[in-house]
Amino acid sequence: MKSFILTLWISFFVLIPAMSATSLQVVVDGQLVQFLNVSPYLDQQTGRTMVPVRFIAERLGISVQWKEAQNQVVFRAENKEIIVSIRENYALVNGKKIALDTPAVIKNQRTMIPLRFISEGFGVDVHWTAESNRVDVTTQKAFPRSTWVWEAKIIETDPSQILEFASNNQLNSIYLQADRDVDESLYRKFISRATKLGIEVEALGGAPRWVKKENQHEIIKHLEWVNTYNTSAGSNEKFAGLHFDIEPYLLDEWDTKREDVLHKWMDTIRLIERESRGMGLKMSFDVPFWIHKINVPGSNHYSFSTWLLEKADRLVIMDYRNFALGNDGIVENGRQVLREAITLGKQVVVAIDTARSTEGDKTTFYSRSKGEMEKELSIAGKELSRYSSFAGFAIHDYKNWILMK
Repeated sequence: MKSFILTLWISFFVLIPAMSATSLQVVVDGQLVQFLNVSPYLDQQTGRTMVPVRFIAERLGISVQWKEAQNQVVFRAENKEIIVSIRENYALVNGKKIALDTPAVIKNQRTMIPLRFISEGFGVDVHWTAESNRVDVTTQKAFPRSTWVWEAKIIETDPSQILEFASNNQLNSIYLQADRDVDESLYRKFISRATKLGIEVEALGGAPRWVKKENQHEIIKHLEWVNTYNTSAGSNEKFAGLHFDIEPYLLDEWDTKREDVLHKWMDTIRLIERESRGMGLKMSFDVPFWIHKINVPGSNHYSFSTWLLEKADRLVIMDYRNFALGNDGIVENGRQVLREAITLGKQVVVAIDTARSTEGDKTTFYSRSKGEMEKELSIAGKELSRYSSFAGFAIHDYKNWILMK
């Protein structure tokens, strides 16, 4: 049975304009649902799409029981029980009342339920495509998730909003900027609260200039601060890892003196390795998805991604595309580094972007909705989970993600 998370995604609802319901298609995890006796239809009073719930629930791995005496239908999935009473404007989810804007009804001896509740009650993504008059229902397998918080001062101004957002979006970790100008007590409080929610916090730092020798004192100061902080912090207040976003390929010299930049990048990683020894923290590096195409200087077959994987516990590949499948999609771009990581027994997090980009619309979900992003991540997750090295998704970044439609 598939795992379901009780998440009331009020933002993921389907409001379908008036049109012929006979041509409406419902697709569950890529499989077209064939309805018997009664088809989905549009409730003209509320504008909601009503669907025969048994056909969809069974495809989601949910048991359905009809209680005639109580005029109720009961759904069960693992530790969740949902009771829907016919013509009542609420449902009971593990005993808690959840409002229904359109009651369930009986039509042709079939229980019809608003499609919106499929999203809210069963913890799945429902996506409407007007052009094809089609509804896609996609189950949400619980892949690990993380995000970047680049402005650490927000943990002073609005820590609760971050943690509520992280909890609602099932985040497992937050990459939080380690800012020496932010009072340590704020980090203690924030990390302690995150730990109680089961969310790890990694110390984030990095800049392209860090690969230059004259700037490497910044790395040492960064590591010294994290080490000093963790040494004095309580067990539930500590950073869980070191997270570096250096990206030296953004330097002007990358195009003119690439081999020199690569040597400096390697020297920087070795410095981090030496200075962090004994801290007992896992190490992560952010890298572009194409890094496997770059070889270590002086080698024809030793990819730079392999070299980095040997040094790190995991790589976060910035697989900045807004579609899962096909040429140049999230899945295709991530395969090679995932394969390399399997050989080395390491992990890879696949990252997507939600920020405005000058590199083209395909590189970001900035202009698309959360529902569309969730649909693509669900598709990508099913493909990428075939690789044992796949360690979930990272969404860049909190500041832009929270502003999505």
